[in-house]
Amino acid sequence: MDSKIRIMVKAATWQGVGLIVMSVIGYGFTGSFTTGGGIALAGAATGFVSYFLHEICWSRILWGRDRSSAADVQRSQAGDA
Repeated sequence: MDSKIRIMVKAATWQGVGLIVMSVIGYGFTGSFTTGGGIALAGAATGFVSYFLHEICWSRILWGRDRSSAADVQRSQAGDA
């Protein structure tokens, strides 16, 4: 299972890339860096939270993991209870 800090860093770097791309697209549609950047920033904030929650949920699902990883997750979750 990935640590929560690792998931957060992955989410932040992914959203940074997305912010740049969406700012350029927003500028292309609006002709304004301010408006395009605002749209991109709102999308990045909601995307960051969504991605983080999605990763937390999937880190608890054992399906598709090899047996040793699944056993590690089960031991980890037992310690959280």
